[in-house]
Amino acid sequence: MDGLFPRSRAVVAPGAVHVPGWLSLDRQRELVAACREWGRGPLTYEHTVLPGGGVMSVRSLCLGRRWVPYRYLDAVEVELPPWLCDLGRAGVLEAYGEDSGFAPDACLVNFYDAGAGAKMGLHQDKEERSRAPVVSLSLGDRCVFRFGNTENRGRPYTDVELASGDLFVFGGASRFAYHGVPKVLPGTGDPALGLSGRLNITLRETGLQRLQR
Repeated sequence: MDGLFPRSRAVVAPGAVHVPGWLSLDRQRELVAACREWGRGPLTYEHTVLPGGGVMSVRSLCLGRRWVPYRYLDAVEVELPPWLCDLGRAGVLEAYGEDSGFAPDACLVNFYDAGAGAKMGLHQDKEERSRAPVVSLSLGDRCVFRFGNTENRGRPYTDVELASGDLFVFGGASRFAYHGVPKVLPGTGDPALGLSGRLNITLRETGLQRLQR
């Protein structure tokens, strides 16, 4: 056993697949460097303000079509790099063993500050019209990822430890499952990444009309 839970490939729920250590260390370094570059502008990592006035503890930025609670805007301020889309398609192929034609047009990058106790409550990704899977990549500190059911925020749910380099894909019957991050484990990332805290890259296919450039 490595960490809190076994580090083996697992089908957590129908359509929800966890692949530990999918990204090489070199690829992780490349992604961390890219996340830093994206944060230099025109967008920066910011705390999202929710409609009710609450403020999310994670800091986020969007690539491709921009997401705001709880909708997508007809705006692209930072292009979604084709190489990142290719990585998302490779993730779906790894998880499901087949090419589903995954065509992400939105990416949310979340930064969990190691010293601020950042976390994410249980929620659904349901602003997308497409039922294509969601592809999630983890970098830096480990976290407890809570993957629940499609009906409510309560049980049943499964806690999975996500580590740097892990791939998590959820689609099919689990596409609209509630999920969140109740805890990040500070100081558990590989020092070779030069990252304090956790980064999560989430690729999505919105199903909305492609924007004209």
